[in-house]
Amino acid sequence: MINKTWSNIIFIVLDIAILVYVVLAMTSFNKPLIETNDTCSKLEINIEENLTAGFLTSDDIKSILMSKKIYPLGKSISMISTREIEETLLENNLVESVLCYTTSNNHVIIGLKQRTAVLRIKTDMGDDYYLDNNGNIIPKVQYPTDLIVATGNFSRKYAQKHLSGLGNILVGDNFWKDEIEQIYVMPSGTIEMIPRTGNHVIYLGEPTDIESKLERLYKFYKFGLNKIGWNKYSYINLEFDNQIICKKK
Repeated sequence: MINKTWSNIIFIVLDIAILVYVVLAMTSFNKPLIETNDTCSKLEINIEENLTAGFLTSDDIKSILMSKKIYPLGKSISMISTREIEETLLENNLVESVLCYTTSNNHVIIGLKQRTAVLRIKTDMGDDYYLDNNGNIIPKVQYPTDLIVATGNFSRKYAQKHLSGLGNILVGDNFWKDEIEQIYVMPSGTIEMIPRTGNHVIYLGEPTDIESKLERLYKFYKFGLNKIGWNKYSYINLEFDNQIICKKK
């Protein structure tokens, strides 16, 4: 009889325990998620530095996101689509690549690389655009940049094939980046350059072996014009290998 009584007590205790578990489980299931401060508390925009002054600033990026109503600051992290932010920014023709992600402390990080403009193109036919380091056309934008200007009568195909490489070489060297002010494409397709120092014109000839020609010119500047004067010649011809032909004023 005693054993039967204890068995009943055990069953009753088990029934109560199960009932309590079920009630707690259902309550937990129906209860909203624990309220936490899951809003974006900080937006960090990192724009990779280029060889030349970039077009876009952090304020520009913020304006783009605000105009599309996807500015993340103050929004719930769960409502922020990092992919949508990336796709929106990539629609801008000045952006080369972008990576957006959230952190464990509710920050949104945007890492952005913009296209590197190496030349400003202004042709006699009225074309006005920028050329990037990959030979791509960047339509004219409102941001001023201190770039070497290429002028003359030439097509976009010519610019992409020949001037992009020349622009990369010039902006990739601190001396030539500061020294060359203008590139002029002649009707024959050969190239002249206007330097900032001296009153001479540099004739490259065909847009080939550019680095070799510039190396010869640099040595001539350093060991020649530095001694005899920068205004002695009006025309410096680098067209032919292993020689420099100069025309006196």
